[in-house]
Amino acid sequence: MLIYDAQDSSSPPGERVGVARRFRSWVIWGSIAGAVLVLVAGQLMAVHIDALGPLTSLSWDYVGRPKSATTPWAGFLLALIGVSAPVRVRALAAAVGIDVIFVIIRAIEGRSFTVGNGPTIVLTALAVFAAVRWTGARRETALRTIALGALLILATKVGEIWLDITAWACPMVLDPYAELADHALGNPSWLVGQVLDAAGPVPLGVVRWVYFELPVAAIVVAAWQLRNVTTGIWPRHYLVRTFLTLGVVGPLFYVVFPVVGPVLAFGPEGHGFELADVWPNIVPALPSSVESMPFDGITPRNCMPSLHTAWALSLFIHSRRGPRWLRWGGGFWLVCTLIATLGLGAHYGVDLVAGATLCLTVESVLRDPDRGWDRGRARVVAFGIATFAGVLLCVRYLALPMANYPFPFGVALLGVFAALAYTFYRTWFAEADIREKVSSR
Repeated sequence: MLIYDAQDSSSPPGERVGVARRFRSWVIWGSIAGAVLVLVAGQLMAVHIDALGPLTSLSWDYVGRPKSATTPWAGFLLALIGVSAPVRVRALAAAVGIDVIFVIIRAIEGRSFTVGNGPTIVLTALAVFAAVRWTGARRETALRTIALGALLILATKVGEIWLDITAWACPMVLDPYAELADHALGNPSWLVGQVLDAAGPVPLGVVRWVYFELPVAAIVVAAWQLRNVTTGIWPRHYLVRTFLTLGVVGPLFYVVFPVVGPVLAFGPEGHGFELADVWPNIVPALPSSVESMPFDGITPRNCMPSLHTAWALSLFIHSRRGPRWLRWGGGFWLVCTLIATLGLGAHYGVDLVAGATLCLTVESVLRDPDRGWDRGRARVVAFGIATFAGVLLCVRYLALPMANYPFPFGVALLGVFAALAYTFYRTWFAEADIREKVSSR
């Protein structure tokens, strides 16, 4: 409890509360203005490079054919966590009903099946209704979760145009460097690709679905973490914060280290730009020199770091304090995602190391905000930044030595990451695990 002391404060509590509210209002409106500015800038850039802009894509979610069927529903379900059960049921029924109408219209017109219009329309209506009709804590909680859901959708729209920008801005890619550096890890993409091919269509179908439907698992974990928000109990840190931060920070490196992946640069989907059609059966022979290679102007350079790995690892971390079914689900999603990123030829092994490092670093920045920037947080964040930078620098400037001397480089690479993971665990989980073991005795 805070006690007002006139000798220790230059302004009364009421005035301080008013200042806090005004600052909060500025932050909210500033965030809205920033989001609009980013969307408009993305749309203008899309017109310049002849790509699908975020505002155009968003308009399709309302009245056209949504580019993604999963994302609108994921954002909508996240938003519904903050409203009461009766409102939730009515909103779900309305969204399903609207989607059914759109599906029937598309079927009559002979267009392909998809969904996503209903949740987008109902989410917008729910935001307006909550802002205009509700008051107090009910209004604040609803608008907060609605904002999270809307931000998830809008971030996806901006991310799509950013991927197009990476293809436009980076005509040369660094896949030869990543492929050589991967010799230090045993060329895991080639190995897992062969195993997945031999496993048959069922395992392949499972990991492919897990890979592309990561938002489904994220919503499950987020719903569990935010299950009590309607009673006024908000967790200090939750998965959505990490997901969105990774989605902002990670793609910046796509233009720093542009990579398209082994199935494109060394496989059958390179559209004539591949160096050789050998993935996943034959590991390319070691060259005497290495240089970047040209690639087409439409394929995203979105491999380094692997954000699928970063997101799946963050999902796994946030599921650790949940019930057993959630912990098992988080582990299953992480394992399947790692298999898919390699076995589908989407990433090199070094991409996964960079993505996991980025996840642990970002999570350490955001986790337990009440703790402040003590020595433990500073240590793991600095260690993570150094590891991430070291991976990118080694791949770029030491690729040939990594390929020629794979064992020492591989041990060093995995050893440094293992040390980072252990430091992360000691910083954020070790004490809680000890207390849990003591209390269970």
